Amino acid sequence: MIEDMINQNTILYLLAKCKSMSELKKLHGLTVTTPTIKSIIPLSKLIDFCVDSEFGDINYADLVFRQINAPSVYIWNSMIRGYANNGHNPRMSMLLYRQMIQNGYSPDHFTFPFVLKASCVIADQDCGKCIHSCIVKSGFEADAYAATGLLHMYVSCVDMKSGLKVFDNIPKWNVVAWTCLIAGYVNNNQPYAALKVFEDMDHCGVEPNEITMVNALIACARSRDVDTGRRIHQRIRKAGYDPFKSASDSNIILANAILEMYAKCGSLKTARDLFNKMPQRNTVSWNTMINAYNQYDRHQEALDLFFDMWAAGIYPDKATFLSVLSVCAHQCSLALGQTVHACLLKSSIATDIALATALLDMYAKTGELGSAQKIFNSLQKKDVVMWTSMINGLAMHGHGNEALSMFQKMQDDSSLVPDHITYIGVLFACSHVGLVEEAQKHFNQMIKMYGLMPGREHYGCMVDLLSRAGHFREAERLMETMPIQPNIAIWGALLNGCQIHENMCVANQVKVRLTELEPGQSGVPVLLSNIYAKAGRWEEVNLTRKAMKHKRITKTIGHSSVEMKLLS
Repeated sequence: MIEDMINQNTILYLLAKCKSMSELKKLHGLTVTTPTIKSIIPLSKLIDFCVDSEFGDINYADLVFRQINAPSVYIWNSMIRGYANNGHNPRMSMLLYRQMIQNGYSPDHFTFPFVLKASCVIADQDCGKCIHSCIVKSGFEADAYAATGLLHMYVSCVDMKSGLKVFDNIPKWNVVAWTCLIAGYVNNNQPYAALKVFEDMDHCGVEPNEITMVNALIACARSRDVDTGRRIHQRIRKAGYDPFKSASDSNIILANAILEMYAKCGSLKTARDLFNKMPQRNTVSWNTMINAYNQYDRHQEALDLFFDMWAAGIYPDKATFLSVLSVCAHQCSLALGQTVHACLLKSSIATDIALATALLDMYAKTGELGSAQKIFNSLQKKDVVMWTSMINGLAMHGHGNEALSMFQKMQDDSSLVPDHITYIGVLFACSHVGLVEEAQKHFNQMIKMYGLMPGREHYGCMVDLLSRAGHFREAERLMETMPIQPNIAIWGALLNGCQIHENMCVANQVKVRLTELEPGQSGVPVLLSNIYAKAGRWEEVNLTRKAMKHKRITKTIGHSSVEMKLLS
């Protein structure tokens, strides 16, 4: 009979060759007809295929597992690992761990890393602490696998203090533990601490691996430490490993980390040269460069690269669209912004709240307030950023009263707390409507009610408002009591009021202060010249123009732009 011809070794051989769930189910059926069904080893391999293979099925593994009367610790571990991996069902992983203990099984040093990984996925530190207690009672605290799993659990749950205690107790520090600690600091937004650990690791003679390097480079990018970043890049080169010369999945991750480090640190030429050399680019590579150009106000280059990305057949993702919409807002590129909006409506990410906010901000800043209002009204839950975008958009385009009315509605919701940017829009609205008392009320409110300390932009709005209203003494008093030094923009706001009210006395005082600051742009000297001309003081006009010529300050020529290059 065929059952007699099939033994355990045959089943194991066929399982090793298995390439699909269909084949596995046939083998399982064959196993059921033989005594092999009672053997733990083939059942273990069958479950391993279901939980580990790219063709596997965790649900089928569970069905098989439930039919085993006395599963081994290995099988329990396989099931716990299967549910913990790839976000299948981490809570089920933890439930199985609990059932395993309740059924009288003792976890081994493989069990703990798997269940700790599950607690990391759902950020359940309470459960992680219970597992930590079990590890101590079981005597596995000194085990490298269990200790590293504990370290990863604590740093994933934003408890770096406990994570550091676990790290200090690991008897033999290895590259995995060091990398886990560095990554923990990076992911918890402590890049300087991450680089300090990387330095300590070097002093201890532990050689970093590729993942260590990636995390160290991310820390350099976030801390804007280009010098350390360059040293790490040079170290990678000296090791004979250049990710910009060969294409692979691991290479592109490291290449993107190097690229991001230079880009975020402002070394855009170096970043672009490396970008051009990349043998393989993914969406992250393109996004890194586009976002960097946007971050450093090189908006046209960001748009040019966006069009190159599209032409290369790389479809933009959420991060790309966020950067491009930000560029459109800064450039007032309404037509391109509308085209991006149309692309989003055709995609699955059209309802993303961050993209909706970026679209609203773009429409508000480009003056398309009707479209901005439609998006605003369509959103059921509105955060401070959305309210602020609408308030600033209305204020910026001359709808001061509407902006103030919207701010009042925002304040009616006790869950919303205005921030510094919200108050810039509010004060700007008051300034252009001429509401002096209203502005003073909001200025005091932001300090006393919300604890927000005014910045130069807020003081600039107040000085502009008071100067426009002719309240020069109050404006000067405010500037004298400012905790920060007035910049050219604030002095220019005072000077603008002088032009409106033909106040030569204050204008001459401002002129003395501006001489000390030596502005390099034409706005303030031209404004002074216009004030003198309006008062018929032509000699001062000539002197101002000569001073501009001597300092090589040229009047900025007005220009306009036309959007021509759109997506097709």
